[in-house]
Amino acid sequence: MPSPWSLFTPRRRLRRFALLDAAGICRALREAHEPPAGKGWVEVDELCCQWLGRPLPAEQLRLSLEPGSRPRPALA
Repeated sequence: MPSPWSLFTPRRRLRRFALLDAAGICRALREAHEPPAGKGWVEVDELCCQWLGRPLPAEQLRLSLEPGSRPRPALA
């Protein structure tokens, strides 16, 4: 049984990722707290099984996850 204190602690949201091949075809979908390792993963707003084997809709693309690049925090 979970601790009652767990109700008051903030939880990290799962982020959604799609793996695109060189032709832009979606090969895998994943939800995780951290970006998956390897090239070709992009962050998307939602996951849809219908994307597998098809090009990813451009409006779903959030940001490219190139190695060494991280989103910068907003300035106050």
